[in-house]
Amino acid sequence: MMWETAILIGLLFGAACFLILQASFVRILFGFILLSNAANLFVLAMSGRPDGKSAPIVGVAGAAPVDPLPQALILTAIVIGFGVIAYLVILLYRTFLDQRTASARELFDPARERPEEEQA
Repeated sequence: MMWETAILIGLLFGAACFLILQASFVRILFGFILLSNAANLFVLAMSGRPDGKSAPIVGVAGAAPVDPLPQALILTAIVIGFGVIAYLVILLYRTFLDQRTASARELFDPARERPEEEQA
């Protein structure tokens, strides 16, 4: 099972890097979403298997408790990732409204007319 998880993490990281290097801002946004999920899955996979371990509750004797730190880190990373993605969505929306494009090539093309110049 660990091999499948490692392959899935590698594919997610690879797809995220591919999408982040694209010219479309929408694809860059999806790349950041995939990168966030891949990092969370990586931290979860590195925490180990919970087989034979008990919940980390005081007073329970028997099996060794599961380490709650990776779960807390992943929960924090989910919240931070959601905030970054929300910021990128608003940034993409404002860029599209102001510049009328969602492409980095068109946005930074020196020969392209700017919407501010059309109105003046």
